[in-house]
Amino acid sequence: MSSKPGISPYAQMVLATLLFACMGVCVKLASAHFGTAAVVSARGLVGAVMMAAIAWGSDSSLQTKVPMLHLKRGFAGVFALSLWFYCIGTLPLATAVTLNYMSSVWMAAYLLIRAGLLGGARVDRRLIIAILVGFVGVGLVLHPTLARDQIVAGLLGIFSGMLAAMAYVQVTALGRAGEPEVRVVFYFSLTGTVLGALIWLIPGQANHTPMVSIPLEAWAALIGVGVFATIAQLLMTRAYAQGRMLVNASLQYLGIVHASVFGMLLFGEKLSVDGVIGMALIVGAGIVSTQFKPNAPTTNK
Repeated sequence: MSSKPGISPYAQMVLATLLFACMGVCVKLASAHFGTAAVVSARGLVGAVMMAAIAWGSDSSLQTKVPMLHLKRGFAGVFALSLWFYCIGTLPLATAVTLNYMSSVWMAAYLLIRAGLLGGARVDRRLIIAILVGFVGVGLVLHPTLARDQIVAGLLGIFSGMLAAMAYVQVTALGRAGEPEVRVVFYFSLTGTVLGALIWLIPGQANHTPMVSIPLEAWAALIGVGVFATIAQLLMTRAYAQGRMLVNASLQYLGIVHASVFGMLLFGEKLSVDGVIGMALIVGAGIVSTQFKPNAPTTNK
């Protein structure tokens, strides 16, 4: 695969958000029968096989000179993914996706702290305002507040967003280090396969349904998690490697809109007027942010 596709990185990010929403649907369907460990493992295994096949077909090498960067990205990303998958299976789809997409706010905070304390590059204030407007939209989407029995899952969703922000910073660093997207996604998927399997050792992570009783459509959804996620991951990796970090972070908010529509159509979830306004603010913030030029620093730490 070429590392310089014809379409813009921002168009790739928009498509990635749609595919990630499709992944969320599959996660929710699969989670009715499979535990989080199985879903994470399957996502990683399918992704690793797909990326290995792409690398073989394009005669691309999977050997890397920056294994520690891949390891950092893998650990942060897989733990974020595990928490997110748990939230998708427990909370309404749109709510779970919204909490995870707060990673954009955490990323902006990271860049501001880096710029202020470590002498990093200046971040355009207008872009920060756009992201804050998106955060207001997140608050509206979350209104009314989560039910009391969903507070723990909600907090885990917020934490998954923090870990996802760390992973995205590492994705940018890998792109700047010259790592092709196929290699980046392969090692992330490989890490997910291993760590997902280890999650099986945690008490309470067994499947909800005995293996012999799991319906065929649940297995199809499990495979769909890996297929949708891998393609979306590839697009997202390209977008972060080629585009501006905070612009891509803002565009990721569109995933909330996709998830909300799927939630209403497939799971009967309701969307309030506040939610509609919130989504409009989120989309507007993403579009406006593409007009600005953040001079974001990268990190190899």
